[in-house]
Amino acid sequence: MFSFLLRRVVAALGTLLLSSVMVFLAVQALPGDVATQVLGRDATPDAVAALRKQMGLDQPAWERYADWIKGALHGDFGTSLVTTKPVGGEVAQYLGNSALIAVVTVLFAVTGSVVLGVVAGLYRDRWPDHLISTVSLVGMSVPEFVVATVLVLAFSVTVPVLPAVVLYGPGAGIGQLLPAVWLPAASLAIVMAAYIVRMARTSVIDVMASEYVTTARLKGLTTWRVVTRHALPSALLPTLHVIALNVAWLVGGVAVVENVFNYPGIGKLMLTSVQNRDLPVIQAIALISAVVYVVCNLAADLGSMALNPKLRTRGGRIR
Repeated sequence: MFSFLLRRVVAALGTLLLSSVMVFLAVQALPGDVATQVLGRDATPDAVAALRKQMGLDQPAWERYADWIKGALHGDFGTSLVTTKPVGGEVAQYLGNSALIAVVTVLFAVTGSVVLGVVAGLYRDRWPDHLISTVSLVGMSVPEFVVATVLVLAFSVTVPVLPAVVLYGPGAGIGQLLPAVWLPAASLAIVMAAYIVRMARTSVIDVMASEYVTTARLKGLTTWRVVTRHALPSALLPTLHVIALNVAWLVGGVAVVENVFNYPGIGKLMLTSVQNRDLPVIQAIALISAVVYVVCNLAADLGSMALNPKLRTRGGRIR
């Protein structure tokens, strides 16, 4: 078990290091000069040169990368070119708002999709399976911004029970943002749950046809006990990685949805930073996205190890 964990942690750290290099190089390869952008086109060459020196842009790329990654490890991502505020504090504020959406989305999407996937697998080729499969296929086919628009028309225009847009800034409290969380979270949960439902259904069908489940039924165990004790843990193994990928997808998917609802989250900040060419903020968000992706996959590996005894044993003995 220790060697399994060590390999996964080393792979995760290597992925993060490679991701940080790619993020830095991609941002550096963008056309245009940052100093000229900050000062404007009418700036004198001396002023541009002085600002480049102040920002460290006259140093070799490897030195700038070393300074950036060293600061990132301590939570210092530099200073925003637009607001002149520390990037770390600004990103943390927006990230906290997005975390509120993410928690609600994951809570409902994962729980609901696993339950629906199990029901569809147990009632294969019957009306519950047909209904759940049809709805999940529709959810997979429709983009999240379309789902968001439909939800706004339904619950903010036709039946005005939830706000269509957020009127508060990034400094708003949970109490102010909570009424506006439900529609963005529902938009993401519908799309996210569709993929998990399909995988959970397929896994349940495969596991229920296995020999050990047939043996458990021949022993007289109830269907509930067969499903919860024998089938569900094995069916969750492939589903965990789909869940991890979808949770990591939230970092990108939330950008579109937050823009639709004007929600002050990390996705909204990312789009604004791209429009304003705020490179330090873009670098920070891209690196955080990579961290979220790696952490989600590492969590899925640990969950697989907890559910699969083979990953915790060597020679038939638990290590």
